[in-house]
Amino acid sequence: MKKKFIIWSIVMSIVSLNATQLNITVDNINVKKAGNIAVYIFGVKGYPKVHKEALFHQIIKVREYKENFTFEIEDNIKDLSIKVHHDENSDGKVSKNWTGIYPKEGLGFSKKQEVSMFGPPNYKNSKLTLEEFQEKINISLIYP
Repeated sequence: MKKKFIIWSIVMSIVSLNATQLNITVDNINVKKAGNIAVYIFGVKGYPKVHKEALFHQIIKVREYKENFTFEIEDNIKDLSIKVHHDENSDGKVSKNWTGIYPKEGLGFSKKQEVSMFGPPNYKNSKLTLEEFQEKINISLIYP
């Protein structure tokens, strides 16, 4: 048992040496609306719609106007994009308005990208390089 703990400790030390901390502040959270705040970190695959394809994610209950999230990103990841979703009904999906096209819940994306009449932002315009995501990232939720 003691050997397993020592080996686990060594492995965790090595993993933490090969990781970059990604700090994200999400603001403009509408605390009058219930639900969860979900932060998704994507590579190019699945961005921004396929939440299962996210490399990392965190979900918390709505509490404050501003929340902080921290992720440990492996050093082999050189770029990524971020999506933040105020999941008001806690169903894990972005609910749409009557058109079936536009979201009716708050969303935010890296590089201040927004949903437009042409659809969600693309990876190329939203991606952050390693140098950019080593800085603290701020994402403001935008509500319809």
